[in-house]
Amino acid sequence: MIRIMRYGEIPDEEIFFRGEIKNDVSGTVADIIAAVRQKGDEALMAYAARFDGGAPQTLEVPEEEIQEALESTDPELISVMRQSVENIRDYHSRQVRASFVISEKDGVVLGQKVIPIDTVGIYVPGGTAPLSSTVLMNAVPAKLAGCRQVIMATPAKAGRVDPSVLAAARIAGVDRVFKMGGAQAIAAMAYGTQTVPRVDKIVGPGNAFVAEAKKQVFGQVSIEMIAGPSEILIVADGKSHPAWVAADMLSQAEHDRIAAAVLVTDSPELAQNVSLELEKQLSTLPRQEIARASIDNFGKIIVCDSLRAAMDVSNRIAPEHLEICVDQPFDYLNLVRNAGSVFLGRYCPEALGDYFSGPNHTLPTMGTARFSSPLSVDDFVKKTQFSYYTADALNKAAQKVAVFARAESLEGHARSALSRLEEETP
Repeated sequence: MIRIMRYGEIPDEEIFFRGEIKNDVSGTVADIIAAVRQKGDEALMAYAARFDGGAPQTLEVPEEEIQEALESTDPELISVMRQSVENIRDYHSRQVRASFVISEKDGVVLGQKVIPIDTVGIYVPGGTAPLSSTVLMNAVPAKLAGCRQVIMATPAKAGRVDPSVLAAARIAGVDRVFKMGGAQAIAAMAYGTQTVPRVDKIVGPGNAFVAEAKKQVFGQVSIEMIAGPSEILIVADGKSHPAWVAADMLSQAEHDRIAAAVLVTDSPELAQNVSLELEKQLSTLPRQEIARASIDNFGKIIVCDSLRAAMDVSNRIAPEHLEICVDQPFDYLNLVRNAGSVFLGRYCPEALGDYFSGPNHTLPTMGTARFSSPLSVDDFVKKTQFSYYTADALNKAAQKVAVFARAESLEGHARSALSRLEEETP
């Protein structure tokens, strides 16, 4: 059963300890990356045969296979995906940045150009379930940003990609799809092969091998974050429905055996009722084995003296997903300092954010919401700044530049500024 703790009566290190995940795969990943760099497509095919149940006939998904996927996927799901894309696009369109120019007097022009990243690679895990929602959440912001090419990598089981994933790729505007998974897919996108183009940035979640590969190729390419296991933290008062709270906790626990589901409440009664409800719902959950391991090993219920104290606990944990289940949730929104995505009120389950509402579901985990943000259009652009000075403007500034440069013992800098003055020599 889930652990129930009393904040203030149990050492902080026990309450805030996330749990150690011992799975050092760095050596294996380094070998995979080296093999892909040396052998390219040959290595990708070999790894597919080894890990995915057989090598595909071609690494790139042909157009006819994508069209077949669109036609074979449940029409209702296609309709929902299209609505979801519209919601995601509507939300993220507000994030699009404009270049700017500052025209000042005396011959000075300053500005910033916002430039889309040329080629982006999206990784979509295969795992135990098709994650078509991940396609939408990663591809739509990239297309809004104006990236010239968005490619996608996803493992193919026995040479076949789930049709719903291919359908999502077409609906979201992905340009090319490749049948490859794991660390080898990250390596292929980072360095390029005979078939797979080299990208400038890789985004998307994955298992420990994918996360380690992203870490190792960072610098060769950019990445958005190192994603850890799924997390949900629910701040709830005594009026909350135990069955709803338990269901929301299990919605994340079923992702992964090492996912973390946490309830923080000011109601001991709710704590006990949610614990009982978790056991009841677990008994009928299709992914019971996965969720059970998550709840027993990484789940917890923390009882606090007040909801304000509960918000303090939440900020210290910095969860990926935060639900605030109270009657007046906006009263607590200003108290949120560290969270990936916040779900307000009793009728806003986290699952809305996973699939439909519009804000991104690629979020910082493992406490990194203390300093990082959800995936956004900003992740798919870069900024270049520019300056322009006339001769008169430089004449007014050169001596000041020289003073600063000489204070840092950089005479070359000083001479560079002064060399352009009409009547002064370095």
